[in-house]
Amino acid sequence: MTALTLSTSSAATLRADALVVGVAKGPKGPVVAPGAEAVDKAFDGKLASVLETLGAAGGEGEVTKLPAPSGVKAPVVLAVGLGDAPAKGDGFDGEALRRAAGSAARALAGTKKGAFALPVESAADVAAIAEGALLGAYAFNAYRNGSAKNGKDDKSAPLAEVAILGGKPRDKAYKAVADRAIALAEEINRARDLINTPSNDLTPKSFAAAAQAAGKEHGLTVEVLDEKALAKGGYGGLTGVGQGSANPPRLVKIAYTHAKAKKTVALVGKGITYDSGGISLKPAGHNETMKCDMSGAAAVFAAVVTAARLGLQVNVTGWLALAENMPSGTATRPGDVLTMYSGKTVEVLNTDAEGRLVLADAITRASEEKPDAIVDVATLTGAMVVALGDRTFGIMANDDAFRASLHEIAGEVGEQSWPLPLPAELLKGMDSPVADLANVGGRMGGGLAAGLFLQEFVGEGIAWAHLDIAGPAFHESAPYGYTHKGGTGASVRTLVRLAERTAAGDLG
Repeated sequence: MTALTLSTSSAATLRADALVVGVAKGPKGPVVAPGAEAVDKAFDGKLASVLETLGAAGGEGEVTKLPAPSGVKAPVVLAVGLGDAPAKGDGFDGEALRRAAGSAARALAGTKKGAFALPVESAADVAAIAEGALLGAYAFNAYRNGSAKNGKDDKSAPLAEVAILGGKPRDKAYKAVADRAIALAEEINRARDLINTPSNDLTPKSFAAAAQAAGKEHGLTVEVLDEKALAKGGYGGLTGVGQGSANPPRLVKIAYTHAKAKKTVALVGKGITYDSGGISLKPAGHNETMKCDMSGAAAVFAAVVTAARLGLQVNVTGWLALAENMPSGTATRPGDVLTMYSGKTVEVLNTDAEGRLVLADAITRASEEKPDAIVDVATLTGAMVVALGDRTFGIMANDDAFRASLHEIAGEVGEQSWPLPLPAELLKGMDSPVADLANVGGRMGGGLAAGLFLQEFVGEGIAWAHLDIAGPAFHESAPYGYTHKGGTGASVRTLVRLAERTAAGDLG
C-alpha cells in the first residue's frame, strides 16, 4: 500500500521524485491553483503561460509534465487539471481535488515519492487529496510475472509514497483525516482486488475464507454457513442459485460491534463470484467480466472492516450472499419453484435473475436481528445501466427520507447516485400461477421491479434501501481520476459515511 505523509515544507524545498501542482481552467486560460505559489515563483511567475504553451488548459484530469526550474528540489513538476476555477472566495470542490490527486497518482506510477502541492484550506481538503491519491495509486499485479510482480523497475507499480503539503502533521484534525483516508483507501483497494480476482481463484469458499482472515485481524465476529447448513436451514435462494456449480454457496455474516453503540446497520451484498446466467445462459460477449458480479459483497465486506478500523460507535453487520451461477445437470431450471428462507415460494422464470434470489435469503436473515436499517448492494440489473449509465448507481427504498439521506451521503463523499421510485404496479408483473411470486416481471422497469422483489423480503418496520451498482462497479473504459480499469469499490464510501452518520446520530 502507498505510504501517506503530511508535510508543512515548502513545495520548492521538499525532496521528491515529482512535485504535483494544480492548474484550473480560467476565463482567459490556465490559472495556477493555490499551493503552487513557490513553484510559480521559481518559473518567474510564468508557470501558467508555460503550461498554456504546452497545450494545457486546466481541464479536469489533464496531466502535464515538465522539468522543474532552478530552485525546486524535485526534478519534475506535474501539473494536473482541476477543472473550472471556482468563483472568488470559494474553494475547490472535494471531488475535484479527489479526482485531480487520483489522476496525478496514476501518472506517477513507477515513481517512489510524489509531493502534492494542491489547494489546501482545511482538513476536508487534505482528506479529499489523500483519498484520491491513495485510490489513484493502485495496481492489480497479482497475475503478472517478472518486474510487474516483484515490483523492481516496474513502470506499472503504484506510486510508493504520497506527501501532502499543507497537511499540518501535528494537528489532530489533519492527522485524523489522514488516518481515515488510509483505512478507507486500503479497504476499497481490498475490495478492488477481490473484484479483479478471476473466478477460478475467487469462489464462495475462498471469499468466505478472506472474510474469516479479516475478522481475525480486526476482531470481528465471522460466521459461515456452508452448503449443508444452507440446505438444512431452508435457504432456498442461495441453494437454488448455487446448486449448478462445483463451487457450492456460502452465507457469511461479518459483524463489528461497539460497546456504546445505540444503532445497528445491516449491510447485505450480492456475491455471485461468477455469473454465467445459469441455464438461461448469457449471450456471447456478456460473460467476460462476470467475475465482477460479487462487487456488492466486496463493498459490504470493505465497509464493515473500515467501520471497525475507524472504531465507529455503531454496530455494523455485513451479510455476504455468495454463490456461483453455473449451468449443469444439477442447476435450477426455468420453471422450477424455490422455497426461500422466508417461507415464500418463487418461480424461477429466468436463472440469470439470480442476484435477487440470494439477496432475498440474506435480507430475510438480516431482518431477524431487527437492525435499525438494512442496505443491500448489488450489481443487480442491466436495466439500471441503461437508465443511469456507467458511473451512477440507483437508490430505491421503503422510506423516502432514508433514500434521500443515502443520496445526500453519496454526493457528500463524491459518489454519483440517483433516487428512484418503487412503483407498486410493477409488482403485479411478478405474479406467478404456481408460486407466491416469480423472479422476473415485464421487460419495462426491470431495475425497479427487482427492487420491489427484494422489498418483499424486508422485515416489518425496518428501514431498507437497495443500491443497484451495476453501472459503476466495474470500469471497462479508459481510466480517469482515481478510477482504474476493473473493479472500482463503488458504494464503499457511501456505506462508510452512512455508518459514521448513524454513529453520530445524524440519521434519527
